[in-house]
Amino acid sequence: MKTLTQTDFNFPGQKEVYHGKVRDVYSLENEKLIIVATDRLSAFDVVMPKGIPYKGQILNQIATKMLTATEDLVPNWLEATPDPNVAVGKKCKPFKVEMVIRGYLAGHAAREYKAGKRELCGVKLPEGMQENDKFPQPIITPSTKADQGEHDEDISREEILKKGIVSEEDYKVLEDYTYKLFERGTEIAAKQDLILVDTKYEFGKSEDGEILLIDEIHTPDSSRYFYADGYQKRQEKGETQKQLSKEFVRQWLISKGFQGKDGQELPEMTDEYIESVSERYIELYEKITGEKFEKANIENIESRILENVEGYLKNL
Repeated sequence: MKTLTQTDFNFPGQKEVYHGKVRDVYSLENEKLIIVATDRLSAFDVVMPKGIPYKGQILNQIATKMLTATEDLVPNWLEATPDPNVAVGKKCKPFKVEMVIRGYLAGHAAREYKAGKRELCGVKLPEGMQENDKFPQPIITPSTKADQGEHDEDISREEILKKGIVSEEDYKVLEDYTYKLFERGTEIAAKQDLILVDTKYEFGKSEDGEILLIDEIHTPDSSRYFYADGYQKRQEKGETQKQLSKEFVRQWLISKGFQGKDGQELPEMTDEYIESVSERYIELYEKITGEKFEKANIENIESRILENVEGYLKNL
């Protein structure tokens, strides 16, 4: 199936382009950004060699819905979505930290806990927890925003302030926004019989100095969800939680001996496996939003995007 794994657009007024792990960011002369969500799949900070059909559309549309659903709490960068794979909004200078917030001991936090660590990013973790238990209250465990080809690193609030990565005044705003967004995200998830387990938020400063929420939020790439139905019973029995996230890809890679470490080889992703991942992402979309996923035409994705974006820019 056709996927969008590379972009090389030349939009009107374009100044520069940055190719991220999943999104390609085009800067315009009018201080606007065009962000194209590709079908690239990344895990353990490594981009897989093949794309996943509809993944970019799914991420872009979930992010759009979630940004709209939280804009009364936290100002964000988004202005329009002229194409299923494209978001347009204000250009910001990103903070060099990702605000990771966790309501449950899962994923990376659970792996660290299992290894005997009782402190994560300067936050003390309670004794006697089992994997996927709920924390007494959500914890913020920031990570550095790595350059391309490098791994994000855990970092504490104290280190961030000491190194001057973010000023104390700004960091207080980031913390406040992170807690508010997580609370709203938890409420939205509960309506879909889901538990928002953990997620990450990215922020930037606009030209006029306003702190804005940027990038994507509450998508299966940036967040982990559990099914609420049966959660407690599964915990009591010590069973694996039923979850909606990219974790199923990570677990598949781990089972094939790959965790992004030096010397490890990427396993081959067959067409059948890629199709199954695409189906899982569609399931994620429908469960998270409560709406049926409408597949966009993917015969000529690049032409469709160019036409839609140019049409939008002409009407600005």
